[in-house]
Amino acid sequence: MKSWYLLYCKPRNERRAQQNLAMQQIESYLPIVQEEKTSQGKTKLFEVPLFPCYLFIYFDPTEVSVSRIHSTRGASRIIGCGENMTAIDERIIQSIKNRVMRHKPDITQGLQAGDKVTFTEGPFVDLEAIFEEKNTEKRCFVLLSIMGQQKRLNINSDSLRKVS
Repeated sequence: MKSWYLLYCKPRNERRAQQNLAMQQIESYLPIVQEEKTSQGKTKLFEVPLFPCYLFIYFDPTEVSVSRIHSTRGASRIIGCGENMTAIDERIIQSIKNRVMRHKPDITQGLQAGDKVTFTEGPFVDLEAIFEEKNTEKRCFVLLSIMGQQKRLNINSDSLRKVS
């Protein structure tokens, strides 16, 4: 039966392990939070793992070999007691997902009309747009140039990042 397990990864290899597990059709969850860091008087937001060196994986040990997971690039071992893996209750994973979503800072704070932004997820990932205005608490309008025309899009502000 499929369950959630905690995978210890090699230092700073959580995303690498997640990508390699995805290529093996193994579902995973890496909780990411934004952290402010100030350098040379400028404050920037960085996305960092909530639990460094750890990744949650969802699989059935009777269908997927544990040694296959342990040999995945970036992965180290599945956490458990001795030789036994410890399954994690689905409610704990859902609780972490809910808390991570609630604590995302509002990217639209500090943005002014005309600021350049880039998409961090979705079909327009890595494309640049121009911030126009905030619409609701979690949505905003941006102008995206498509085929020589500017289109006004109403999008989720969590999927944006200011271009520095």
